[in-house]
Amino acid sequence: MIHAAMVAPSQYRFQMKADLVLRNALIAQQAGLVDISIKDGLITGIERQIRCEAVEEEDLEGAFVFPGFVDSHIHLDKACIMERCSICAGTLEEAVRETAKAKAGFSEDDVYQRASKLVSKAIMHGTNRMRTFVEIDPRAGMRSFEAINRVREDYAFAIDIQICAFAQEGLTQEPETEAMLDEALRSGADLIGGCPYTDADPAEHVRRIFALACRHDVDVDFHLDFSLDPEKTDLPTVIEATRMNGYAGRVTIGHVTNLSALDPDALSAIGKKIADAGIALTVLPATDLFLMGRQYSSNVPRGIAPANLLSKLGVRTAIATNNVLNPFTPFGDASLARMANLYANVMQLSRDADIDLVFDMVGSQAASIIGSRHELIVGRPADMVALDAANACEVVRSSALALAGWKRGKKTFSRPRAQLLKAAMITGES
Repeated sequence: MIHAAMVAPSQYRFQMKADLVLRNALIAQQAGLVDISIKDGLITGIERQIRCEAVEEEDLEGAFVFPGFVDSHIHLDKACIMERCSICAGTLEEAVRETAKAKAGFSEDDVYQRASKLVSKAIMHGTNRMRTFVEIDPRAGMRSFEAINRVREDYAFAIDIQICAFAQEGLTQEPETEAMLDEALRSGADLIGGCPYTDADPAEHVRRIFALACRHDVDVDFHLDFSLDPEKTDLPTVIEATRMNGYAGRVTIGHVTNLSALDPDALSAIGKKIADAGIALTVLPATDLFLMGRQYSSNVPRGIAPANLLSKLGVRTAIATNNVLNPFTPFGDASLARMANLYANVMQLSRDADIDLVFDMVGSQAASIIGSRHELIVGRPADMVALDAANACEVVRSSALALAGWKRGKKTFSRPRAQLLKAAMITGES
């Protein structure tokens, strides 16, 4: 359990003042327990046995502290709609179709309530930065966008949310969608997202998404190549468009499950092209496992792009939640510790170095993809999370629980460590 005290212990001599001191924390940057002092929302010290006059102190009792999980790809607008949809085939096509029918009935308040529930869970699992896709088209209208804007404002005390205006069901066949995306970008959306594989003209879809991005000077995030067929790909088109528009470092691709079907030499070749173009990749283990390989009756492929291998080729990579409790993924709780564990398990990783990389893919690498700094250093905002683990490897290996979080030094959630009541069981006490 994390204990709080309102005054500093007498054994520390006062040498400075702080609003809060977190004592006995473990961090990645150095061995042994350290204290973290915070003043006016900023980290003012990270060292052993900080001596200061503090308004408040907490003993973290050896919890692992880091800047927080970063979810670089999630769909808040269509989360938690299982009771409104049917899942029979379990395919991507069915998921798109069923969700399209459901979202026609979304109200702004409905989206707000479901998204708020999921954001609350994400926060309490240790996520303090997030990029969410919001579908904008004639069926959803601007209702979901308005709802997620409200969620972003109402939960800003604990989490920073980027909004990606997203064309899930194509673009060229629905001219109204393009105008609506343009409106969303004028109204506060942070970036634009496309989905070429649902469009009758994927290349033109990519061109129009980049045109909108350039017009509003925003980043681009594509759902791409969601199949197991390496020959069916829009990746070369996206790579070329990225170069033609000078968008290196500003484009992310999600899923790209057909990369899992490549042999090592082919993967290395395309991975180098992705890296050279400055394109980042986010993999979505829960969704990709659930939807891919449905046509196989045995030896079912995993269908997850090998982000760990691509990272070693220079590609910025991340692991993210994607969908929760809908036809794309009828599971989930927005825990990135659990998602990192799932990825490492499915990809059969075991070495500490590989597990550390997986942790970075829900932390520092994911933060880089969404354009956020991910540092636990003096002078930076005191945005941090304490986990029930000793280090990054243990976080991934055990899906460690988040114990507490702070944003600019203000506590945003708390979860006491579980206690086994062995003595009560022996004595028969309740």
